[in-house]
This record gives sequence, structure tokens and C-alpha cells, in this order.
Amino acid sequence: MRNPRRPAKLLLDWYASARRDLPWRRTRDPWRVLVSEVMLQQTRVSAVIPYYERFLARFPTPASLAAAPDEELLARG
Repeated sequence: MRNPRRPAKLLLDWYASARRDLPWRRTRDPWRVLVSEVMLQQTRVSAVIPYYERFLARFPTPASLAAAPDEELLARG
């Protein structure tokens, strides 16, 4: 009988050797993870990183986003 843990070990070994250092992997903050998940649905990882960092610099918490004026949220750039 095959070892059912073998595929998991292979996957974890591959991840350990191939993983990229990404900002959202350096935190367990649910807000930062949520922001990354939403942004990553829209484009490539390489394109998301600068937007992610700028967005979280301006809106470090959900409360800061909620308090922002509509004009700022709707502005492009």
C-alpha cells in the first residue's frame, strides 16, 4: 500500500525550495491577507506588490479604509 503522506511531503518539499518571498507571506494579519487575495484576483503577483504596499501604507486597517473620504477611494493612481 502507498504512503498517503507522500504526495503531501513532496508538495511541501517543493514549496520549501521554490517559494517566493512575498509581503503577504510575512504576516498573519487577516486584513493584509484579505487585501492581497482581492488584489491577486485582478492581476499578476509582480504587478500587485507595489499597489499592495501603497494601499496598506495608506489604509493599514479596515477602520482606516472605512474612514477615508469617497473622493480618495474613487481617485485613480
